[in-house]
Amino acid sequence: MSEAALPSNAMFCLMGQGVVQGYAIGKAAVMGAAALEVAHYYIEADQVQTESDRLYAAMDQAQQDLAVIAQQLPADAPREIAPVLEVHRLLLADPMLRQQSAQLIADRLYNAEWALATQGQQIIAQFEQIEDPYLRERSADVRQVIERVLLILNGKAPHAHSLPVQTDPTDSGLIVVARDISPGDMLRLRKVRFSAFLTDLGGPTSHTAIVARSMNIPAVVGLGDVRRLVKDGDMLIVDGFKGIVIVNPAETILQQYRQLQAEHLRQEAQLSQLRDTPAMTVDGIRIHLEANIELPSEAQAAFEIGADGIGLFRSEFLFMGRKDLPSENEQFEAYARVVQTMQGRPVTIRTLDIGADKTLDGEQTVATNPALGLRAIRYCLAHPELFQTQLRALLRASQFGLVRILIPMISTMEEVHAVRQALDKAEQSLIADGVPYAKQIQLGAMVEVPAIAIAIEPFAQHLDFLSIGTNDLIQYVMAVDRADADVADLYDPMHPAVLRLIAHTINRAEVYGKPVSVCGEMAGDVRLTRMLLGLGLRCFSMPAAQIPRVKQEILSSHSAALRLKVATALNRAERIDLHKLLEK
Repeated sequence: MSEAALPSNAMFCLMGQGVVQGYAIGKAAVMGAAALEVAHYYIEADQVQTESDRLYAAMDQAQQDLAVIAQQLPADAPREIAPVLEVHRLLLADPMLRQQSAQLIADRLYNAEWALATQGQQIIAQFEQIEDPYLRERSADVRQVIERVLLILNGKAPHAHSLPVQTDPTDSGLIVVARDISPGDMLRLRKVRFSAFLTDLGGPTSHTAIVARSMNIPAVVGLGDVRRLVKDGDMLIVDGFKGIVIVNPAETILQQYRQLQAEHLRQEAQLSQLRDTPAMTVDGIRIHLEANIELPSEAQAAFEIGADGIGLFRSEFLFMGRKDLPSENEQFEAYARVVQTMQGRPVTIRTLDIGADKTLDGEQTVATNPALGLRAIRYCLAHPELFQTQLRALLRASQFGLVRILIPMISTMEEVHAVRQALDKAEQSLIADGVPYAKQIQLGAMVEVPAIAIAIEPFAQHLDFLSIGTNDLIQYVMAVDRADADVADLYDPMHPAVLRLIAHTINRAEVYGKPVSVCGEMAGDVRLTRMLLGLGLRCFSMPAAQIPRVKQEILSSHSAALRLKVATALNRAERIDLHKLLEK
């Protein structure tokens, strides 16, 4: 579909992968790669004038800087430079950029950086549609001007804390449209209440999908060209069930989807009544349903929805999107807050899982294949001071409740021994400093590298618990980048090799009396609940919002019958027929 073939405000549809079920109706907020590099947050209404003044001050500063540069040009400077500098100064004075950016601050309560980036994209798009080659190339001047102002804005201290905007579910909200959204970007964007996420790239277990699930908002990924085809402000319908995006829908279609949205919200409200109902199978097997969280503030929602504990606290989000590293006290307070919020229910905290597509601010990934490089526990063992700080904070938080330390990407027993030594060292340092901590703490490993899944026995013997990270396990077993939309069809949680590794891990853990959970995206996929029960799984960990639907499925399932069905299916070489397996 070519952009030129689409008249303004024409209705059309796009297809991708629906990774979070639900419906969203709202206006597009189209973000380019440059726009995502700046802060995005809403301001309060009484901050509009202050934020506009901040924008104007940065633009005035940019104009002054350009004037100084022009005055100080050496005599032998190329003759083209002075006219370009003058063009840039004129652009900074242009009402289309200056006043319209301020208007976005007033109308949408955008912060200055977001408003400038949004308006700049609109101007750039207009330039790029001009037939004259010379004028069309002036879009580069607009980009350079905006980048200069953004640098000035970013050189100041953060102006305001992100303000979540509460909207009625049937109101038109903003829908993020981007080529891709990195974990760091998601950390910023999650602080604002968007209605949905749409991306060109990504798959069902990309970080866009994972965080969208934790926020419980619809998301469609792998759309291919959505950022080019959709314009800022276009009205959108997002169908997360079917992976459909309808752009500029007719009023009749809008009404149909508003009815679907209302019905979906009614069903969600009914499911919430299961909050205090134990997740018990028909044949009396108690299943534990725990929550995955990225930030301490999410623990309260997990507790309120009835989670049996925190099965995965992704601690790396405390480290990302900042210039410095969190101190021991800062980490301690974050972990302790989660433990206290859960009121005695277990809290599993994963140590820093940095690397691959998650990097600390200022660090660049130079590995040929970062997914297989210095990441997760490998990174922590290579940075012992950083690791000691986190371990001390985790131990201190354990005095408030049951803390389970989860180590990511373990592949050898030597790494387990190294972690034990590091943990012992952290304990001894706390004793020497007279700092209180719980004397008993559980240590477990993520089962996400095929090596540990195949040779699970020594790990089951020497660790207190295991947690299967299906996202990376499937990626490594199938040799498929889980964020690559081009090979998303090969990312198959029902492949016999994947299921046999999960079954093997669960079975051997049972032999050694060690609890095992699944904390990957498979755990929250209600279509796979009965299959996981049939594999013998007794603990699921997922985004809190998915717990009610999974619980509903468990309440109508017969565990023993499913174990027999799944055992029979695993003996076959072909892919398991999920439809037959789900027959009740």
